[in-house]
Amino acid sequence: MLRIANAILARLPGPLHALALKHRELLKFAVVGGTAFLVDNTVFYGLKLTVLEPKPVTAKIIAVLVATIVSYVLNREWSFRTRGGRERRHEAALFFLVSGVGLVLSSAPLWISRYVFRLETPDVSLLTQEIADFVSAQIIGTLIAMVFRFWALRKWVFPDEKARSGSVRLAPAPYSTDKAA
Repeated sequence: MLRIANAILARLPGPLHALALKHRELLKFAVVGGTAFLVDNTVFYGLKLTVLEPKPVTAKIIAVLVATIVSYVLNREWSFRTRGGRERRHEAALFFLVSGVGLVLSSAPLWISRYVFRLETPDVSLLTQEIADFVSAQIIGTLIAMVFRFWALRKWVFPDEKARSGSVRLAPAPYSTDKAA
């Protein structure tokens, strides 16, 4: 993954290259988030359209839990690899606590859509229900939870920059004088 990131980074024009280096942690978090989003969608719709058809909120909670495990591993080993400073058990407990809050934040719009606005069959068409489920759970809920998680992970779970020794970082641009980037 680091080779791919460095190859993409090397092809960026100067100003974009500097911006990407400055916000590399956010960009990595976004890539991990995209991966977790795909896992979330796959599990959510796999369950919602089969064994948990009458229980979409339960399907969403299970999907978020699976995506959270994937997210922890990728964030710890890639997005925030230069951060940390905590014992792994403590770090994992904080990560899952923050993710638990994220789970509530990501599930709340679906719950509101289904049970407050009653956007479910037979009150609305199946197409309307599915669009409302997607927008509320997969877009609104995910965006709210993502903003919260990025802030909370940096503040509480992986608080200390450069806390882990031997970390690998993105290579600087060939014309850059910054050897630490």
